[in-house]
Amino acid sequence: MNEQIRELQKEVMDAKQRLRDAIASFEPEPVEDWELHGLNGCVVKLSRLFGGKSELLVVHNMGRGCNYCSLWGDAMKGIAPHLMQRCGFVLCSNDPPEVIRAFRETRGWDFPCVSGHETGFAQAMGYADAAGNPHPGVSAFHMSGDGSIVRTGHMPFGPGDDFCAVWPLLDLIKDGKGEWEPSHGEVNPHAVVSGSSCQCI
Repeated sequence: MNEQIRELQKEVMDAKQRLRDAIASFEPEPVEDWELHGLNGCVVKLSRLFGGKSELLVVHNMGRGCNYCSLWGDAMKGIAPHLMQRCGFVLCSNDPPEVIRAFRETRGWDFPCVSGHETGFAQAMGYADAAGNPHPGVSAFHMSGDGSIVRTGHMPFGPGDDFCAVWPLLDLIKDGKGEWEPSHGEVNPHAVVSGSSCQCI
């Protein structure tokens, strides 16, 4: 491996450790027990999303209109079951419940989803502007034995971040991502062997 690349990788790892230390020193923010919308239209309090655990991760999703947010949601399918062994996990979309319910089915998202539509939750967490236009990211919460909730950390989502493996993988191929952008289209997993006699994929 090129020595320059190796040195840069070390710098990145060192910077990530400093980031972890900074997050650990983050002053927890008191958070109210927000009322969100379940996919069947019922009210779901934030405290319920912890699933009996003391920690919770909430992914702030802009909704089905954002192909990038769908990519991040798809990326969570494989890791959500592992995360839920340690903490509560839920995707909170800006779309109304009925839209999320239908879109969740098309994407195969089998992790919990709720709607923050017109609740003010995203704005309060800093993931929507004053007009209600959403931004993607994730918030981490802790609930004490007395039921009080604090936010212990949060990070925005964006191309090249640590929350979607697509970007660093594309960095390795010639010309990187090129003109590619995520889409809602389906990919044929057998296309890679089209015209080939290989039967092993």
